[in-house]
Amino acid sequence: MTERWRVTVDHDMCVHTGLCAATAPDALTLDGDGQGIPLADTVPPGQALRDAAEGCPVEAITITGADTGTQIFPPP
Repeated sequence: MTERWRVTVDHDMCVHTGLCAATAPDALTLDGDGQGIPLADTVPPGQALRDAAEGCPVEAITITGADTGTQIFPPP
């Protein structure tokens, strides 16, 4: 079984910089208001997505294991 990640963006925290979508375009995009949103319910793991989460200026991005629920970022 291939590992998958679930990514969420806290809409109340997001400040609409667009950095997430620019850093991880295979996992994140922007809605019409510039809000970061995931492209799918689950995505393949990847360094670009981790970089996007770590680079978010307000830490609005959370990554968890889709099958395990284990929080990957931010560290628990």
